Amino acid sequence: MGQSIRIRSADGGTFDAYLAADTSPRGVAVLLLPEMFGVTPAMMEAAEDFAADGFTTLVPNLFWRDAAPGTLAYDGPEREAAHNRLEAMDRDLAVEDIGAALAAFRALPGVPQKVVAVGHCVGGRLAVLAMVRTDLDGAVSYYGLGISSQGAELATIRGPIQLHYGLADPYVPLPEIEAVKAHAAGNPNIEILEYPGAGHSFCNPYRPMFSPSDARRVRMRTIELLERVERNAACPASLTPES
Repeated sequence: MGQSIRIRSADGGTFDAYLAADTSPRGVAVLLLPEMFGVTPAMMEAAEDFAADGFTTLVPNLFWRDAAPGTLAYDGPEREAAHNRLEAMDRDLAVEDIGAALAAFRALPGVPQKVVAVGHCVGGRLAVLAMVRTDLDGAVSYYGLGISSQGAELATIRGPIQLHYGLADPYVPLPEIEAVKAHAAGNPNIEILEYPGAGHSFCNPYRPMFSPSDARRVRMRTIELLERVERNAACPASLTPES
């Protein structure tokens, strides 16, 4: 089981993060950026799964600045609170907090210096932003919201990045995905992978759109990127949609 640690922000605050470590860690670690509901059981279980494969993982609470800073339920009144804090989030500050978490993570005993961000939903968008604005070694976005609005920054990415999209996702519609593709065109560091029939949160076993087969494909691709970073390999050519 993992443990909770405290991290100091650049402006002097402190926030919590969930740490899942392996006794024989590999040469790359994972900074897992959570969905709008926070450090949920799904996020902690994902961290434990990465750790079981040798990838020490940290899940920072990126909503600590909000009036509702904790983990929120997927349904009922807390769902509305999750949407509200998503709308209110200062993404620039969130990326600063990711930078603080990254530095604190690397300073922990036994944690490798190579770190890849893996983000769900809003965490996917933040993973892309953090890839540009911090010294992350790679990034993976699962159904990231609104990434097309960061088009100029997509063009500047110089490390390996994967963007995974379900083609039946009402929160990330096809025009958004096409806009991301247009911005990413010509940058060989960016892989865009599509999953026909998959909806939002299809990698989350607690959500109704969970797709075990697609989630396995996403995990396989994520592990491939982690292993490329571990051995400093080049990014492969763009991949075709999953069937």
